[in-house]
Amino acid sequence: MSSDALKKRKSKVLRSEGGTAEIKRGRGELDQHDVRVYNEEVELESRDPEQDYLQYKKSCENLAKLMSEIQKLKAGGAKEGCAEVEQKRMQSCIHFMNLKRLNRLAHMQLKKGRDETHEAKQKVDVLHLQLQNLLYEVMHLQKEISKCLEFKSKHEEIDLVSEEEFYQEAPQEISRPNLTKNDPHQLTLARLDWELEQRKRLAEKYKESQATKEKIQKSIEVKKEHLRSLQPGLNAIMQASVPVQDYLSMPFEQIQKQAEVARHLPPPLYVLFVQANAYGQACDKNLSVSISGDVDEARALSKPPDDSQDDESDSDAEEEQEKTKRRRPTTGGQLDDKRREMLKRHPLSLCLDLKCKDGSILHLYFYYLMNLNIMTVKTKVSTFTELITAISAGELLKSDTLLSCLYTSDQGRETPNPANRYQFDKVGIVSFSDYVEELGYPFMWVQNLGGLQYPSESSEGVLVGSSLSANHMENTMKLLRGRVQSRLALQKQFASIENCIIPVSSDCQHLFPAKIISRLARWTTISHQEYMDLPYTRHVTDAGLAKETDLYFMAVLERGTARLQAAVVLSPRYPEIPPLFSVSLSWKGECSGRTDDNLRAMESEINVFKNELQGPRPGHQLLTNQIQRLCVCLDVYLETEGQDDGVEGPREFPREKMCLRTVRGPNRLKPFKYNHPQGFFSHR
Repeated sequence: MSSDALKKRKSKVLRSEGGTAEIKRGRGELDQHDVRVYNEEVELESRDPEQDYLQYKKSCENLAKLMSEIQKLKAGGAKEGCAEVEQKRMQSCIHFMNLKRLNRLAHMQLKKGRDETHEAKQKVDVLHLQLQNLLYEVMHLQKEISKCLEFKSKHEEIDLVSEEEFYQEAPQEISRPNLTKNDPHQLTLARLDWELEQRKRLAEKYKESQATKEKIQKSIEVKKEHLRSLQPGLNAIMQASVPVQDYLSMPFEQIQKQAEVARHLPPPLYVLFVQANAYGQACDKNLSVSISGDVDEARALSKPPDDSQDDESDSDAEEEQEKTKRRRPTTGGQLDDKRREMLKRHPLSLCLDLKCKDGSILHLYFYYLMNLNIMTVKTKVSTFTELITAISAGELLKSDTLLSCLYTSDQGRETPNPANRYQFDKVGIVSFSDYVEELGYPFMWVQNLGGLQYPSESSEGVLVGSSLSANHMENTMKLLRGRVQSRLALQKQFASIENCIIPVSSDCQHLFPAKIISRLARWTTISHQEYMDLPYTRHVTDAGLAKETDLYFMAVLERGTARLQAAVVLSPRYPEIPPLFSVSLSWKGECSGRTDDNLRAMESEINVFKNELQGPRPGHQLLTNQIQRLCVCLDVYLETEGQDDGVEGPREFPREKMCLRTVRGPNRLKPFKYNHPQGFFSHR
């Protein structure tokens, strides 16, 4: 109870009757209360919490009852300080004091329970810690037991001689058979002693061998010094023999330097270098191989980095990082750097010069893309005499058309390595064909020459093998030489055809009559789309015979008022694949091979019976012979066409050709076949 409440209660007691007695009684109660507080902790052990709860409940009910009685007395008009009200108040105070006492006892019981619980927890923790210590000791003992069980002595790693050999070779003082045969432990010790004795003997032999080796090394050093003294003289002799080497076509010094540089080539270019040299020496003296590029940079690529270089690279990286922090490159710039790094070529490249019989040379430049693991090629053709430039021949000697489809369907526009597709996706490269002009063309035969074989369903990883290169070398060189010769022949033919002159060699004169009146009026290049848009070439495009890799031309033949258009499809593999002609005639209306049987027969004469027009092997004159035969067929077509008798005057196309029959059959087909040496035309 607070001091203020005590003072108020004292003042109230003094105002009431018998105040002195009440004060004495209150002091007596306080003294008794103090004694009770002093004995509460002792009394707490003998108290029942259930009884305290019932007493608490009863005190609350009595207090509520007294409060209601005081309220009724005041409501009934009882004055302040009335004896009955004061008595009720005193009783209420006693109940309050009892409630506070019960509250203290409850808190003391709670604290006591918590203390007992804490002590029990501490005991449990102590027991748990003891348990953990015991478990750790058990685990430690188990580990020690397992170590002991798994222990292997050093002698078990020694490959000792067998027991039979031991008893045969070891002396009696070491083997002691009377003791060791019955005791395995003693036997093992004896075998170890014998092993030690043998090793001591071998160590002595090793020392003797080392001494002999040092003597031999000293003699070798003396001989090396002697050979080094010979080197300047040998160099002088080699320099003096250079004219002799050139005269005999045996450039030993050049070959030696080239072999030294070839050590730094990447594996695919090295395989190509070795195989091309071997093929050139064995089968083709007109094939020469050379290496170009920065040798120092290639040597730096193949050399492992040193510690000093690492330090320098670290400092360079820090400087580069500072620069990048200042510049803050954009995402597009980073992608461009990644693309350039991915498409980076090896600093060394290989050049193959393939010389033809007419003096022309095909230069093949082979490159290796390090990150893509593919090879590319660029070409250049040099001729003995200057070529006459022709507009229509502009695409013949370019890299993309010159080597296109050297093997079937090998266009060299996309990378043959399937792994590159995923690399391109990371740096945003849509198609490798956008970079072939700069990097070269990755033809499949180029990868074969380098020995590169890419993974398929039955193989794993990229393989580099010299056998693959050797298997393709001879055939590829023949195809390349044939391709250059055919393109140079076409170049010369186009130069004449553009001037409306059809060149016919003396070997092919017998294929045509002496007098041909129809003439070539125009020869131009057309695109693939223009060819497809022509109405009389629809059957060729529908059959899939006109591809994007082919070359397309338009020939216009004229005689009088007649005008014949011929759309020509020229395959990159000419003359192996002959040109394909589609004709349309503008005379008395428009007609083509789809509407006129005789024009269809003319197309057959050119396309189907092409073997008669091949000429001497390898048939480079086929195109011009086909155009000349087309002029002959146009003459026959016009001269055998019936004339209107009602028209006066001379015939527009007088009959110059001798024909056995002008027409035959219900289709009224004309005789387009020329018979040599009789000189007449007949039907097929």
